[in-house]
Amino acid sequence: MPISAPKLVVDDLSAGYGAVRVLDSVSLTVAPGETVALLGTSGNGKSTLINSIMGLVRPSGGAVYLDGGDGGARTALTGLRTEAIADLGLALVPEGRRLFPKSTVEENLLLGAYRRDARGLRHDRMAECLDAFPALKQRRRQLAGSMSGGEQQMLALARALMSAPRILLIDEPSVGLAPILVARMIDTIASVKERYGLSVLMAEQNFHQAVRISDRGYVLVHGQIAFEGRTADELRNSELVKTYYLGT
Repeated sequence: MPISAPKLVVDDLSAGYGAVRVLDSVSLTVAPGETVALLGTSGNGKSTLINSIMGLVRPSGGAVYLDGGDGGARTALTGLRTEAIADLGLALVPEGRRLFPKSTVEENLLLGAYRRDARGLRHDRMAECLDAFPALKQRRRQLAGSMSGGEQQMLALARALMSAPRILLIDEPSVGLAPILVARMIDTIASVKERYGLSVLMAEQNFHQAVRISDRGYVLVHGQIAFEGRTADELRNSELVKTYYLGT
């Protein structure tokens, strides 16, 4: 059943590590039901932004909040612990998958259903995930660390879905995958987004694949939003994008 998601707002956010400032006054939004691409080459701050939203990195300035709209409540995420942010319906598919390699596929999935609102849904969600990812169903007793990169990425995505999220943050889903597997993974993200009525913020270096399923997006350069494309076509036609991604 589609899930009602609030608007995700990042407002003038700055963050970094120690004395190193990685993000400088970044602002963006993800409206309910949108897929928004966060584009940028390696080292420009995409992962830092995703981790700041999830509370894994503490911002030095600005705010992150959920806006219910139409008189709905505004919920600040800045300063909350990561588990509290997850309890509000945000889920992260981290770069590098971060699975439990010596646990089975099924055990990894069950660990995804830790948040309060997901525990009672875990059996239904397990069935849905195994139906959506047939390769995982065939390997449910297999150790996660023994699977291929593409299968592990599917498991990381399915584990995030087990938490019954409203907003899905996906960090570099194409890393380490062959081109044909990248296309399949991007298609899978689009499919589960529609199936569950999610909002998606996807950080990705692969411009062509990310834009293919995105409603719009942002280009992050040296920790700042260098361009906002209000549509996928605006992203494709941006001179900045042509310079960074298309070599023209």
